[in-house]
Amino acid sequence: MGEPFAALVGLGNPGPEHEDTRHNAGFWFVERAAERFGCSWRSEPKLSALAGRARVDGVDIWLVKPLTFMNVSGVTVGALCRYYRLAPTQVLVAHDELDLAPGVVRLKKGGGAGGHNGLSDIISHVGADFWRLRLGIGRPAPRRDLVPYVLGRPSRAENEAIESALLRGLEVLPLVIKGDPERAMNLLHRSDGEAPHGA
Repeated sequence: MGEPFAALVGLGNPGPEHEDTRHNAGFWFVERAAERFGCSWRSEPKLSALAGRARVDGVDIWLVKPLTFMNVSGVTVGALCRYYRLAPTQVLVAHDELDLAPGVVRLKKGGGAGGHNGLSDIISHVGADFWRLRLGIGRPAPRRDLVPYVLGRPSRAENEAIESALLRGLEVLPLVIKGDPERAMNLLHRSDGEAPHGA
């Protein structure tokens, strides 16, 4: 068992026009976590975010929704780590993932940004050692532009698959928060028939 996690950060874009878009899958996850574990949101200007405290299986953590827009998410994560003296390894970032199909959810530590601007900005502020919960949204059809796709709304079938992935992520979240991400990873990666520690 490792050290308990201290914060879950969901990535997305603020504003009602972005609420239902694929790029906000990280927001969806942290919102579901707030509902399940009894967190109330409040404005935290020092973090440029909405944040609240939740108790997950006896561990108190921060739930955080940056209000900086996706491309500057590192402002919030950097402030979170500085203000509360957190190591990046104590932070779990939930985000949309183009390289995974809708309905697939993966947990990993470190690595590059993979073209994700929110992750790239976080890496520029705190390095790459934070954990990521990768929520698959799939890729657009060939010759379709990427930006309209991620800023578009998923189909009903895609939305149902993503919702299933959010629920599976919530089921293993207590393991992650208590410092056993390896076990959580194995459970997640077996849930859709792929080998543990898969991509």
